Amino acid sequence: MTPMLGVMSSAGYPRTFSVNYLVVAGGGGGGTPNNGGGGGAGGLRCTVTATGGGGSLETALSIAPGTNYTTTIGGGGATNTNGSNSVFSTVTSTGGGASNYGPFAGSTGGSGGGAGNANATSAAGTANQGYAGGQGDAGGTGPVYGGGGGGGAGAVGTAGSPSATGDGGNGVATSISGSSVTYAGGGGGGGNTATSTGPGGTGGGGAGAYNSVAAVAGTANLGGGGGGYGGSPGANAAAGGSGVIILKYPDTKTITIGAGLTGTTAGPSGGFKVSTITAGTGNVSWT
Repeated sequence: MTPMLGVMSSAGYPRTFSVNYLVVAGGGGGGTPNNGGGGGAGGLRCTVTATGGGGSLETALSIAPGTNYTTTIGGGGATNTNGSNSVFSTVTSTGGGASNYGPFAGSTGGSGGGAGNANATSAAGTANQGYAGGQGDAGGTGPVYGGGGGGGAGAVGTAGSPSATGDGGNGVATSISGSSVTYAGGGGGGGNTATSTGPGGTGGGGAGAYNSVAAVAGTANLGGGGGGYGGSPGANAAAGGSGVIILKYPDTKTITIGAGLTGTTAGPSGGFKVSTITAGTGNVSWT
C-alpha cells in the first residue's frame, strides 16, 4: 500500500524531504605588514544555479523531520589568518586561505590566498569550492611590488607584478534566495602606489591598500577575502568577511533555528520557504 505523502512511510517513519543549500565559509584575511596579497574567499558549495571552483552542482540533502542538523557559520579570518569553515549537516565549506606578505606564499583554503610580493608561489583553492590565489611580484623588484589577488569562488586571483597588484578573483552568483546574489569574491593585493592597489573580486572581496590607506575588509555574510596592505611599515591589511548558509525547502515544512544561531525565514513563495542563517553555531530542525 502506498503511504500518504508527507505523513508516514510504509515502515512508519516520518517521510524525508529535500533541502537545497548554499554554504559559504568565512573569507581569509589580507597580508601585512608590507607588500601583502589579498585573502582568499571562503569556500562555496551550492545546489542551485552554480557552485564554487567551476564544479558540478551539489546534491540536495534528504532531511528527516524532527532531526537536529548541526549548523555553523564560519567567521572571517583576521589579517594573515585563514577564515573558518561553515557547516550544514554533512556539508562543510572550507575557510578562505590567508594571504601573506614579502617573500611568503599565501595559504590554501576554500579559495587560496594571494602571495606576497617576492614569492611566485600561488596557494591552491579546494576542489568544487574555489580557485587559487595569484602569485606575487616574483622578483620583488618594484616599483609597485604587487601582491597577488586572493582567489574567488568563480575565478583565480590575478598575479602581482613590478608594476601592478593582483585583482581578487570574482565570486559566484546564485539565485537560491529568490534573486541573484554573488558570493565569495577574493581580496585585492596591496601595492606601493595609489593607482596600483588591486580591487576585490565581485561577491564581497575587499580592495587592497597602499602606504597609510587601510585596506577594505571582505563583506560580512558574503565570505569575501580581505584586502592586502602594500606599504611599509604598517599593519593596514583587512580581515575576511563572515560566511552564510541559505536553505530552501518545501513550504509545507516549518524550520526551527536553534539557540546559538541567528537567522530569518522568508516565504512561502512558489512552493518554497527560504531560511538565511548569518551567525553562530547550533542546530536546525524541521516539522
